[in-house]
Amino acid sequence: MHGEHIDERSADSACVIEVDDLPDGLVVTDRDGHVLTVNRAATRLTGVAHDQAVGRHLRDAFSFHDHDGRDWWKWFDTYGGLPTRTRQPELPLRTPGGQEMLVAARLVRRPERGGKVVRVVITLRDAGARARLERSRADLVSTVAHELRSPLTSVKGFTATLLAKWTRFTDNQKLVMLETVNADADRVTRLITELLDVSRIESGRLEIHRQVVDIPARARKIIAGRVAAGEPEDRFRLEVRGELPETWLDQDKIDQVLANLVENAVRHGRGTVTVAIEPNEWGVTVSVRDQGDGIPPELATRVFRQFWRGNARRRGGTGLGLFIVKGLIEAHGGTITVQRGSEGGAEFRFMVPTGTPDFA
Repeated sequence: MHGEHIDERSADSACVIEVDDLPDGLVVTDRDGHVLTVNRAATRLTGVAHDQAVGRHLRDAFSFHDHDGRDWWKWFDTYGGLPTRTRQPELPLRTPGGQEMLVAARLVRRPERGGKVVRVVITLRDAGARARLERSRADLVSTVAHELRSPLTSVKGFTATLLAKWTRFTDNQKLVMLETVNADADRVTRLITELLDVSRIESGRLEIHRQVVDIPARARKIIAGRVAAGEPEDRFRLEVRGELPETWLDQDKIDQVLANLVENAVRHGRGTVTVAIEPNEWGVTVSVRDQGDGIPPELATRVFRQFWRGNARRRGGTGLGLFIVKGLIEAHGGTITVQRGSEGGAEFRFMVPTGTPDFA
């Protein structure tokens, strides 16, 4: 950018880091608050360019205020407090334009312990991301409470009734109630499994255990399972094109991806559900498409978000399935997209790489 960089050197290596490489906004001032540098992320967040800020006082260039309207730089007071003070914890501030961001600061002293302040390093982050995370967590709690209430109420009601009035019911009546309890217990188990998957994906703790996977064979297994569960056999079509390369994948997770995509096509689409598998230049492409109404292009970016159910909320589901599918594919180093299919309806297409795992 303008030559500003962080120079980190060790005995056997040297690394120069440009401030524009940093993912968070960065503003550096001298001890009096005059701006020394601004990185590209800070410009993107505040709308204030490097040349507009450098040399000006922070109050004039950015003018951060708290929710009570107080000038942040004034009450931050670089000269006040203990001489051992080196940081200001992250807190929400606003710009005059109403942009809210999370701001933290570090006081650079020379000497490091108890010396005078020579620079102030300020980091900026978009508060919107934090707000979206908090809303996501609130949605998660609400969804879990809603999804658990119905099956648990059913399980409790039927078991209590059976225990209290066992001799009054015929064997057929008992069988119906126990089958309902079993189905609701399966529903709770699926929800817990989905929540664990979401947690692992968000925390980066999803483990991939690679082995050679025959993707067409896994697709046949998923389709056979749907047919065994009562779906008509002619509802599904499997197409394998060309010679497929050897793929090293996590078999259980690929089964989960295929099952979720086929389930999504059956539940929300119409007509024939087609699974097409073909090679590409770096791996394998798998498409799952239906002949329903499809997904409007303006909604395509929302499909893989948590709790997205489009206009099909009445059809059930937690809205976590496609979010999990995306996480599983990306954990394999692949990508997934959604578009309109050649026969109408939605087409989900994912690509996974070939090759062998690194056992080192």
